[in-house]
Amino acid sequence: MAVARAKFGIEKIVPHMLSEGAALFSPETILLNSNESVLGPSPIAMAAARSAICGIERYVGNTDQLLAPEIAKRFDLDPVRITIGQGSDDLLARLARGYLGPGTNLVRSANGYLKVPNYAHANDADVISVPDDNFVPCVDRIIAAITDETRIVYLANPENPAGTYLSGTEVRRLHSAMPKTALLVIDAAYEDYVDAPDYEPAHKLVDNADNVVVCRTFSKIYGLAGARVGWLYGPADVVDTVRRIALTFPVASPSIAAAIAAMEDCEHTKLVFEVNKSGREWLSKELSEMGLNVIPSQGNFVLIGFHDPLKAAIDVRVRLRQKGIAVRRFAAPAYNEYIRITIGRPVELHAAVNAIRDFLNGGTQ
Repeated sequence: MAVARAKFGIEKIVPHMLSEGAALFSPETILLNSNESVLGPSPIAMAAARSAICGIERYVGNTDQLLAPEIAKRFDLDPVRITIGQGSDDLLARLARGYLGPGTNLVRSANGYLKVPNYAHANDADVISVPDDNFVPCVDRIIAAITDETRIVYLANPENPAGTYLSGTEVRRLHSAMPKTALLVIDAAYEDYVDAPDYEPAHKLVDNADNVVVCRTFSKIYGLAGARVGWLYGPADVVDTVRRIALTFPVASPSIAAAIAAMEDCEHTKLVFEVNKSGREWLSKELSEMGLNVIPSQGNFVLIGFHDPLKAAIDVRVRLRQKGIAVRRFAAPAYNEYIRITIGRPVELHAAVNAIRDFLNGGTQ
């Protein structure tokens, strides 16, 4: 007897990042491809993780009770409305499991976080991808795309991989036009890097609405990507749903200890913010002066377009890889002629810029 067929939507799941293969290239020693923190975690967080190893033979069964109050204290939130996951991706996947299914849909900006459609497909839900304006989500088009079957409207703010954002006014305009039957999911993984004066922290809208949640992560500015810790803040009933479908022991004890300690070291976080801001501004300026299409970013990365068919993005990626520099390309057609560069240390950014300049000037080495 044949095994029962898996959900039909799973066949629609596709990779969202591109890899050119490892053969014939130098080892990648400058890693500017995964939006990891330029300065790594706080030394206090590292020490806390090491100390927690002593009890690693034990499960941690009360993750929310341990971490939610500390997050609430750091961001002035209600701890009852917080739940923890294995990075924000885990929480996004759980939201999809909880609210999507056959006959429902998720509405998103077409070139926003490219992993999100896969979460809908995994639950046999439809995806409505709305055209943007030079990678900036278009609120009017998103509103127009919402149907009676819409259960989630997804917005990454700032966006990834473009780094664009919507102002607080625009996000509130989107929410006010949504039906109460749909959940606005704001993925704020890069919020800690924003310096735009009209940006509004996502939790402020959550506090005043019954159908808004925000997902955050310790993977970016806190430098804990390998620890896999994320958190969700939302209405109590949504938090309860997401909590019910969590793994039994979702986060390791060293990860919890590191996350708590990381929030205590505000000086380290401030340093990471400043280094990222100056690096982002410098990189954007240098590449713009080469005539490249630099998308203004509010994240810890910059998206760069190469529109000369003789000097294509894939060729730039190969040149950088030959020099041991890893950057990111994406599978979506809109990103065919773009690469994304994570903001690294100044010496790493200089190496990437010099390699790109040499390539554009016809250099062969």
